[in-house]
Amino acid sequence: MKLTVLTDDNIGKSRRLLAEHGLCFYIEDEAKKILFDTGYSDVFIKNAVSLGINLLDLDYIVLSHGHYDHTWGLNHYLEFYISAFDQKQKVKKPTIITHPDTFLEKYEEGLGEIGCILTEEKLKKVFNVITTDEAYSLTENLTFLGEIPRFNDFEAKEPVEKVLRNGKYENDYVIEDSVLVYKSDKGLSIITGCSHSGICNIVEYSQKLFKTTKMENIIGGLHLIDTPKEKMNKIIEYLKKQDIKELYPCHCTDFSAKIELTRKLNAKNIGVGFKLEFYK
Repeated sequence: MKLTVLTDDNIGKSRRLLAEHGLCFYIEDEAKKILFDTGYSDVFIKNAVSLGINLLDLDYIVLSHGHYDHTWGLNHYLEFYISAFDQKQKVKKPTIITHPDTFLEKYEEGLGEIGCILTEEKLKKVFNVITTDEAYSLTENLTFLGEIPRFNDFEAKEPVEKVLRNGKYENDYVIEDSVLVYKSDKGLSIITGCSHSGICNIVEYSQKLFKTTKMENIIGGLHLIDTPKEKMNKIIEYLKKQDIKELYPCHCTDFSAKIELTRKLNAKNIGVGFKLEFYK
């Protein structure tokens, strides 16, 4: 399996590529082409063009959760896709995979709407859409995890603004937050968007679901911003015990967290244009 970073807060060496506060990965596995999240704008489309990646040939678009920095690029992709279709270009109709709560309205005081702008109903008029809170296999080795239980007492305990549920705004614990997991003989590789579920909870659930404790890689946003020292120490202690071979924190992982993860877990620095290959 191959992964290319199309959107991240940081950029690699190339002057041709663009960065923004958001995340988007392009994944190829078993002849399937997958987009994991879409960032905030059309940056992922521009970067894909620069990298020679054809986004009109996607099999799946996986949305990790409903926040703007992971879903608002979908608006631009819809325009891009329909324009290509109207011009009679060759297009493949992708299937969107996500948790049902991804399409709920989300609100932040002072900012307003921070959730996915496009509704499930509108997307179904153009694409195939599957919403599920259970694990869903995209290929033989690559699985969307669905809803992730919260096991420990130090992660995912604080709400992230508000969500509109049953006509009423309530605290949002982003229960839809999910990941992709690649299972190989070497162990599990976790591809995460923002880790609102808590990266330790994600690892724990992945190991339970696939009945193995062998870990290979973690790549993606870890939602470690202004993290209290005690919480950070617990996360590092937990991850250290998992014997993860490579850790690639990006997006919503601030500078101080990256320093700690690099110092104690030998984390690697990545950005837009970074490529990673997973082996069976």
